[in-house]
Amino acid sequence: QVQLVESGGGLVQAGGSLRLSCAASGRTFSSYTMGWFRQAPGKDREIVAAINRNGLNTYFAGSVRGRFTIFRDNAKNRVFLQMNRLKPEDTAVYYCAARENWIGPPDEYDYWGQGTQVTVSS
Repeated sequence: QVQLVESGGGLVQAGGSLRLSCAASGRTFSSYTMGWFRQAPGKDREIVAAINRNGLNTYFAGSVRGRFTIFRDNAKNRVFLQMNRLKPEDTAVYYCAARENWIGPPDEYDYWGQGTQVTVSS
């Protein structure tokens, strides 16, 4: 089992930046693909970004490509989401998630954090 805890959410003005952090338990963090998801009020959960075990493969949703960056520090069992040039449309609860394989359906992850709120004011 993997436990994930997000932090770093908050209120920020449009155009600002925020960095989210996800701390993972266990000894096998470096074996997992990690993803960031978000869910806005009244909308389905959507994938934002993903990164494979060694960081060589990444994925970004079209809505955040060029503004967000995902990276990981396996020595510290953490994955990060750097969010720049934030827009009100980015307002959502953000979740980190983990699964064993890089290849697979975009939404099928095995372990989930509790989420952290990000609010972008206009």
